Amino acid sequence: MYGDVKYDFKFQHFDYVNPNAPKGGTFKQASIGSFDSLNPFIVKGNAAEGVSYIYDTLLQQSSDEPFSLYPLVAEKVRVADDFGSVSFLINPDAKFQDGQPITAKDVKFSFDILTTEGAPHYSSYYAGVEQVVVDSRLQVTFKFKETGNRELPLIIGQIPIFPAHFWQGKAFAKSGLIIPLGSGPYRIEGFDAGKQIVYQRNEDYWAKGLPVNKGRYNFDRLIFDYYRDDTVAFEAFKSGAFDYRLESSSKRWATGYVGEQFDSEKIKREQISDKNPQGMQGFWFNLRRDKFKDPKVRKAISLLFDFEWANKTLFYNAYTRIDSFYSGSELATGTKISEAEKAILTPYKSQLPESVFQPLTNNKTSGDGNVRVQMRQAVALLAEAGYTLKDSKMQNQQGEQLSFEFLLYSKDFERIIHPFRRNLQRIGIKTNIRLVDISQFINRLNNFQFDLVSLRKGQSISPGNEQASFWGCDSANQVGTSNWAGICDPVIDALTKQLITATTRQQLVDTTQALDRVLLSQDMVIPQWYLPASRIAYWDKFEHPKIAPDYELGLDIWWSKEVTHKIMKRDNRCSNIF
Repeated sequence: MYGDVKYDFKFQHFDYVNPNAPKGGTFKQASIGSFDSLNPFIVKGNAAEGVSYIYDTLLQQSSDEPFSLYPLVAEKVRVADDFGSVSFLINPDAKFQDGQPITAKDVKFSFDILTTEGAPHYSSYYAGVEQVVVDSRLQVTFKFKETGNRELPLIIGQIPIFPAHFWQGKAFAKSGLIIPLGSGPYRIEGFDAGKQIVYQRNEDYWAKGLPVNKGRYNFDRLIFDYYRDDTVAFEAFKSGAFDYRLESSSKRWATGYVGEQFDSEKIKREQISDKNPQGMQGFWFNLRRDKFKDPKVRKAISLLFDFEWANKTLFYNAYTRIDSFYSGSELATGTKISEAEKAILTPYKSQLPESVFQPLTNNKTSGDGNVRVQMRQAVALLAEAGYTLKDSKMQNQQGEQLSFEFLLYSKDFERIIHPFRRNLQRIGIKTNIRLVDISQFINRLNNFQFDLVSLRKGQSISPGNEQASFWGCDSANQVGTSNWAGICDPVIDALTKQLITATTRQQLVDTTQALDRVLLSQDMVIPQWYLPASRIAYWDKFEHPKIAPDYELGLDIWWSKEVTHKIMKRDNRCSNIF
């Protein structure tokens, strides 16, 4: 995206893989909830875990660079000098799992089907494309509406490729449990809807010898078992029902991983850091609701979330409070506005609250559960918004009590919300919790049927086009939007466009920090917490390279310890014979 790539055209494999990793064995994981779809690219349904393993993309991202892509389906790329178009030459060996070759027509079909029948965010994500031209059987060109967007050629390179011949006569948007055809390293071996899905390694995978795939996709089978509840899943993990677990609960990490299997290290634990932005995890307001349109109301509610008490009492002081939409990275704005940010934001000064140009002030409590100061501040803000505390109820001018609902899909989160609810009740705000399964949660989120939801929006180290779908006016009311809060602000739209067209890394960083500062001023989310590392546990059946990728966990570069031992025994027998 900026500067040069890390690996030259002669590279044999990425540095963070073991190119000689043995193939074989099974890797079994758990997923919470259920699934009723094998198509993750549409709004309808809840797609099964791991479906992306069956698809290839034009290019493959490296996991130890901020944003560089290398040849996969496309063996060559040509980008216009003004970044007004990009052309891809398809590898003549590329083929789908039924043996049919991948052609430029399949690439165009993939783009067309995603933007017309896929989830709504695809149409906004690829909105910069004006025309897709099939130049020849193996060459396709994407022409852009504007020049100067350095990220758009890379975004196009990440499009999953679908076989046009397979989808002919089938309804992509209603595909449900049709087993799709891909070209990737795995194929779906079988599934039990809502309970389990099994992937089989594709022995005939056309791209297994490419440099981007050396040392990857080492397990013969990938299995995802579904559990309705994470507590049940944890007990199943300890009993050996599956192999690997990513832990999200600080309490469980501190107190639950005890017993003989941990003492003997039959189950290993690791805390792996990475360089990714942590993004924003928090309680997201639905700004489409009239009661949340006034930022003073949102600010007042936010003040009564006592992070310091929760971190000490519930989280074993494991976390840091989030203070940015790009937390944990150079993209996050600082306490004081920088000169670069000021230069970017000054043209919009009349459209922005004064707080944008002032030092950021984070709500911080004493951690002892006493939030009287915050209560007074909240009551004052609500009074400015037209509310009055009367008869122990926070009422608007029509006498209606301020009330809202937390939408959850995990019962584990109730222990975090209950203290927050008590603080809100003390100033007359009524709340309740609605606990639904994951399918209902996704459906309600997609159709804006919520007041507050707890979600994490991850971020790339090189933010770009996706920011328009996160914060843009065009995406605010699209069904299935990534703009969960429904924020719509002309300054945010303008800053997002500047970010997308940044011509240097420094300009990208400065613009992202300016955007971050404006997003924070909106109080559209109550920030929660982050840990700049992943907590993982796994049965001692696996090995992985000593060099970890910088920007992901890299489970696809692990391999089976049992297969290694079998190979060693076989080699020893052979050496004895000779």
